Amino acid sequence: MDQRVSLITLGVRDLARARAFYLDGLGWTASGAGNESVTFIQMNGVALGLWSRASLAEDAGLEDVEGTFSGISLAYNARDRAEVDRVLAQAEAAGGRIVQPAREVFWGGYSGYFTDPDGHLWEVAWNPFWEVTEDGRVILPE
Repeated sequence: MDQRVSLITLGVRDLARARAFYLDGLGWTASGAGNESVTFIQMNGVALGLWSRASLAEDAGLEDVEGTFSGISLAYNARDRAEVDRVLAQAEAAGGRIVQPAREVFWGGYSGYFTDPDGHLWEVAWNPFWEVTEDGRVILPE
């Protein structure tokens, strides 16, 4: 198996609300691969899918039982500290909820967290030890 992630699918309660948050609020662009029941967003080498929680659970053969914390966070790595603050403000203006304001963190960076309208947790972080390329790819140190 190759060491990669191809698609991250978020199970959402209301697809129209999720689309409004990600597309209108955060300014991302939907790909033409979706339809009225699923939205795909081309990222830098990875795709993000928005699909109903119920459909995702059914497809996986699981019962849709919501918890308070899934144990998973998605991350947006910023190129500098100021970008962290800008992204958190944009997410909040789009209807997201700031759950941890940006702050200096123990590992030497600067980060904060927001949740989208469905409660999916996103970290926005500046890591002075990682490179973020012009096209948004993260280059980890060797």
